[in-house]
Amino acid sequence: MSSTGSSAESIETRESAVLGAPILSLEHVTISYEIEGVWFDVVRDVSIPIAARQVYGLVGESGSGKSTLALAAMRFLADNGRVSGGKITLNGQNLLDKSTAEMRHIWGSQMALVPQDPGTALNPSIRIGEQVAEIVTQHDGLSRREARARAIDLLRGVRIADAERVATRYPHQLSGGMQQRVLIAMALSTRPGVLILDEPTTNLDVTTEAVVLDLFRDLIAENGAATLYVTHNLGVVAQICQRVAVLYAGEVMEDAAVGDLFAMPLHPYTLGLLSALPRLNGGQRGQGLRSIRGTLPSRRNLPTGCIFAPRCPLAIEICRHVKPPLESAAPGHAVSCHRWPEIKDGSVIMPEEPNEVVAAFHSSARGSTNESRGNRPVLSLQVVTKRFQVGDILKTLKNVIQRQPQQSVHAVDGISFELQRGQIIGLVGESGSGKTTLARVIVGLINRDGGKIDLLDADIAPSVGNRSERMMQQLQMVFQNPEGSLNPYQSVGEVLRRPLITLLHYNRAQADARVKELLNAVHLPLDYADRMPGELSGGEKQRVAIARAFASEPEVVVLDEAVSALDVSIQAAILNLLSELNIAEHTSYVFISHDLAVVSYLADVIIVMYLGMLMEIVPRAYLLQAPLHPYTEALLSAIPLPDPESRRERIRLESDIPSPVDVPTGCPFHTRCPRKLGAICETETPPWRDAGDGHKIFCHIPLPDLIAMQGESLAALTPS
Repeated sequence: MSSTGSSAESIETRESAVLGAPILSLEHVTISYEIEGVWFDVVRDVSIPIAARQVYGLVGESGSGKSTLALAAMRFLADNGRVSGGKITLNGQNLLDKSTAEMRHIWGSQMALVPQDPGTALNPSIRIGEQVAEIVTQHDGLSRREARARAIDLLRGVRIADAERVATRYPHQLSGGMQQRVLIAMALSTRPGVLILDEPTTNLDVTTEAVVLDLFRDLIAENGAATLYVTHNLGVVAQICQRVAVLYAGEVMEDAAVGDLFAMPLHPYTLGLLSALPRLNGGQRGQGLRSIRGTLPSRRNLPTGCIFAPRCPLAIEICRHVKPPLESAAPGHAVSCHRWPEIKDGSVIMPEEPNEVVAAFHSSARGSTNESRGNRPVLSLQVVTKRFQVGDILKTLKNVIQRQPQQSVHAVDGISFELQRGQIIGLVGESGSGKTTLARVIVGLINRDGGKIDLLDADIAPSVGNRSERMMQQLQMVFQNPEGSLNPYQSVGEVLRRPLITLLHYNRAQADARVKELLNAVHLPLDYADRMPGELSGGEKQRVAIARAFASEPEVVVLDEAVSALDVSIQAAILNLLSELNIAEHTSYVFISHDLAVVSYLADVIIVMYLGMLMEIVPRAYLLQAPLHPYTEALLSAIPLPDPESRRERIRLESDIPSPVDVPTGCPFHTRCPRKLGAICETETPPWRDAGDGHKIFCHIPLPDLIAMQGESLAALTPS
């Protein structure tokens, strides 16, 4: 555990007696980076000992120093980084005394790293089998034939079906989950004593993440590795880690056994992270999630007292001037806070955040238009389809000449639904289910092949280039990555002025006044109008992107994974913002995400997509109640709940989603369905079953049978 004082060291001694001596130990580690000729300490006095078969979680916001600490443990720091204090030992040997040549013998054989993005970690020009074989050849001295056989065994060991075929493929031919499994196989190929896992499931679907976490659990137990698990996902920590250290701005705020941390968090920062989590049916839109206001301090100007004091709702005078020690609050539980005794005995509690509702700023003209609409849908999709041809133009021409059928990807296949004014529809499903394609079809970035889309009772053209100015004004989109959607050469003010001038025909003075209103609406200071996107954090950029989407006073906003890449605290602030704007402006959303917990917080109705088709339309109130489509049930089961004590039936979808080029006959989900009836699911298209109150399920299984199958497993997901 982390330690800086004698009380914490006594806890470490007690834990070592139970777990054995640590394999990897970081002792009072300080890490510095040189920036413009000046060295700054970015991680300060952190101690973490990890024993065999122990998974030690490291959590905190982006910029807290988690990945820096993980890279330092591997001796992978960049050229401008160094460990300026403390030591890092592997089986008692100080790694800081090793040369790079000596570390090369340790990397791979004794220590292994699984990074966040397998796409950049795998060589795109070398086949999978060769990449895995290269490692065992280098470390075990196997022949080429022996190395290939060993590589296939390793791929089978990480539960890759048809390992021989996968070994012949290139990385781009594999799904993200499959690529991550390959990296795990490579990391475990030499049975290292230490595993460093740096956000290894952050970019994965919830179903793939669940399978990979199960795989980690089994392989870590089998190999006996000491594991450092870096993540910002507290649900993952609750399900896989035994201990966790909470890092903030390079310092440990709290360190405890996972069960103790979740049962009784004692630091305001930990309390803030846990309160920011959206939970399945745990709260309603408009109540507000508790976000952590403010941002991490600049490394150039750190607070003199507690480093968290500027953002802490419980800070008092001593917090701003005296740095709190990391001390023992209970056996195995250390915390760095002046007020932890009051938090522990309940004499002080976190204050409720005010539920600020954005003042409405729509024009009177828009308001009268909306009021006259009644209950008619603002957006209606009728049997919308989109297919992409497979292969280049030469292959297409050859197929035409030879009268061969042209293969196509069934990206969107007959989608129909209606969105009411002020309603939020959540669209969920795994990668490859067609969510993003549907979003782009709705806004006209991709032409639809068939079907009809009405906006405000008017048919809109497939292409945005053929849509009227009014249609573009009324339908806006927020993308997943604001980096790619904001012009890096335009100030925030210029970004926000453009739709005001081009779509609403404001003059410069009107636009400038409106920019101030928009910044205020998304809780950004007015002087941000003069900042460039590069000067903003990820959460601030997304706020600008949301402000731009609302600038034209749209009726409908499509949000494509708009919070999936954000830290939990920033995500909470953005979700609160979206909720506030929905309440104040009565704007309707199509909110796309693979995170059902996020969707269940924000959406009124959840639509579940699979292979371009709808599987279920379920009002939020019925999300955790049987009956549900078996695919929805599997998505819910895969969510890592932020509760180490949770016990529930787990449904794992082991195989990957089928290729949209060759969609299965009958029910498209039958190849993975844990509740398949038999041949009828394989050959016949399922009926839509009406469960009442707008709840519809695309499934052969009768509703009473689904209720009998699912009742107990869904009850385990319901918050107490």
